[in-house]
Amino acid sequence: MSQSLATVAYLGAAILFILSLSGLSNPETSRRGNLFGMIGMALAVLATVFGPSVSTSGIAWIVIALVVGGGIGLYAAKVVKMTQMPELVALMHSLVGLAACIVGFASYIDPTMKYEGAEKIIHEVEIYVGILIGAVTFSGSLIAFGKLAGRIGGKPLLLPARHWLNLIALLVVIWFGREFLAAPDVNAGMLPLIVMTVIALLFGIHMVMAIGGADMPVVVSMLNSYSGWAAAATGFMLSNDLLIVTGALVGSSGAILSYIMCTAMNRNFISVIAGGFGSGGGTPAKKSDAAEPQGEVVPVSAAETSEMLRDAKSVIIVPGYGMAVAQAQHTVYEITKTLREKGVDVRFAIHPVAGRMPGHMNVLLAEAKVPYDIVMEMDEINEDFPDTDVAIVIGANDIVNPSAAEDPSSPIAGMPVLEVWKAKTSIVMKRSMASGYAGVDNPLFYKENNRMLFGDAKKMLDEVLVALKG
Repeated sequence: MSQSLATVAYLGAAILFILSLSGLSNPETSRRGNLFGMIGMALAVLATVFGPSVSTSGIAWIVIALVVGGGIGLYAAKVVKMTQMPELVALMHSLVGLAACIVGFASYIDPTMKYEGAEKIIHEVEIYVGILIGAVTFSGSLIAFGKLAGRIGGKPLLLPARHWLNLIALLVVIWFGREFLAAPDVNAGMLPLIVMTVIALLFGIHMVMAIGGADMPVVVSMLNSYSGWAAAATGFMLSNDLLIVTGALVGSSGAILSYIMCTAMNRNFISVIAGGFGSGGGTPAKKSDAAEPQGEVVPVSAAETSEMLRDAKSVIIVPGYGMAVAQAQHTVYEITKTLREKGVDVRFAIHPVAGRMPGHMNVLLAEAKVPYDIVMEMDEINEDFPDTDVAIVIGANDIVNPSAAEDPSSPIAGMPVLEVWKAKTSIVMKRSMASGYAGVDNPLFYKENNRMLFGDAKKMLDEVLVALKG
């Protein structure tokens, strides 16, 4: 394949990637967006493998790598559950960071790279920055994977003088960067490069460990942005225009998504990276005086829940991570279908950070074939709760916590939440009274108009469905 043909293929792939991002912005066009992305990636891989920069002798190794990597990808696609998608995404981000580091070191020691003067300095800056971003992405993504998978606690690790430690690490990285650029040869430059890599790996670990469980959805999108910039830096190292464009698209879209999610949580992006809040997920947190619950929990049965749903004229369903864990989305769809056939107005309320990653609930509902037009974003539906007969919360906690609006001393104070307590009746489905991922107690459970349906979401919803049809 000639250079001009490869350039045209790269341009076509870049256009397809842009169309893919555009399609993914809307649930109704998301399938088409995914298709554009897959075609674009296939075109990019073919143009690279058969392009002028790859020798004929190297194609065999590339094919072997593609078969092995593709086989692992197909296996993961078959065995990974939807509830494991957030940690899988974090793991994939780590691989992008690792690839950037490996390419950076390989590019530095490559004897065929002959640069002089300004070109040499620019190339070495690309290598240094690429490895720096890649190392932070790699280690940070592994920690995010551990937190999302429950192997590392959600409680933030806040070291003494952590901001000073970060500042010292930054200054050391800058100093070694100067030493790296001033190195007379590869052997002399390898030491500062390795030292910087170790510091970057430690910084990535420290950065994500200091972020609380409630902020993990923002972390996932942030690491997505980092992986994009790492890919763009790799593109500069390899003089690959498509990799630069693709990395910039991923990096900028991830940064925009992180900003949108921080706005939705009333959080400052810098404060999320610098600190974190919340305690370990799944354990009751200490209650502040202002958030001390008043009243008692009122349990309800599946039969009573079905009666309330049957008598309602309007119902809003708020899905959360508990629905994903129980794989209850298909039963939720059947209940929705049954209620709509009885003339009940049923809609879904989606919080921007529901679940463990952006769009988690939307994907689950789309998988269960819930109509797109009844799936509403928080800003679209929040004002409708006062006119709603029943609001049913399935495995969500922090995103429906009144403390965010009513308790200034709460760790989640100011975070926009779905105001389900304003409905005539709210029903919360949970396994127990444990706090959510942020480790903050939820006064919703004790409100007079709230009922608690305890048990596995799938089992309880199956019983509700049977009662509704009966």
